[in-house]
Formats: sequence, C-alpha cells, structure tokens
Amino acid sequence: MSLILQNISKHISLTPEEELLFLSKTEIKHFKGKTILQHAGQVCKEGYFVNSGLLRSFNINDNIVEHVLSFACEDWWISDMYSLLSQKPGNLFIEVLEDAEVVVLTKENQEQLYLEIPKLERFFRILIENSLVANQERLMDNLSLTAEERFDK
Repeated sequence: MSLILQNISKHISLTPEEELLFLSKTEIKHFKGKTILQHAGQVCKEGYFVNSGLLRSFNINDNIVEHVLSFACEDWWISDMYSLLSQKPGNLFIEVLEDAEVVVLTKENQEQLYLEIPKLERFFRILIENSLVANQERLMDNLSLTAEERFDK
C-alpha cells in the first residue's frame, strides 16, 4: 500500500475502488532541493504529501528575515492553508530542502473527491483540527516558555 493511503487509513477506511479514485486525482512529482513550490503573494492551488525528502514553509518579514512556520518530512502534509482554503494570495513560501518525492493534490481535485468520496472530508477535517491544535500549543509555548524550554520540548 502506498504511503499516502497508509496515512489516510489512520483516520478513515477507503474501499479499493475509492483508493484507486483517490490516487487517480493525485500526481507524484520529484523536486530537487532548493526548489520553491509556492511563493508568497500567490494563491495556493495545491497541497503536498511528502513521500520522501524534506520541505518547509516560511515567510520573509520586511527586514528580510526568514521565519519558518513548519517542516514536512516523510508521511506529512504541507500547504499554505490560509491561501488554499480562502483562495486568496498567501504569505508563505514552500521550499524543498532535500530532493523530494511528493504527492500533489490540487484544490480542484480535492473538492471533486469530497463529492465522490464524502468521507475524505472527514479525513481532511481531522488533519486541519490536528494542525489547529498543534499551532495553538506552539503559540502558547512561545508566549509562556523560555527559549530553552521550547527547545527541550
């Protein structure tokens, strides 16, 4: 079973036919390190699932300082969620740090899959909820813990 199907099966069960339909709406791509997949100011049209390699999302402030929001390694999803969900220009870059193989799921195909396989809405809702909780914890840690405590955690 492919890694992305294993990832999905952690939260929902797909029939073999649904698995094939899901895979038919995705595309596997290979990228070299230092490739920028998403630029700040662009509308995000796709999400990425990492089969291998390492990606990061970050923004650059007015002083040209990079702030990393997240890393995505094997078996992780990454996207500019604000832009992907709102279809407004985002403020994140997504960069390939190490040569990577990723599964690309466009917003359009994701919406089609919601109609054809409704339980995928549950899957992506769970991912978004988990992300929200993790971001809230990270924000609280940044407000209440010392740098050393954050590093240890």
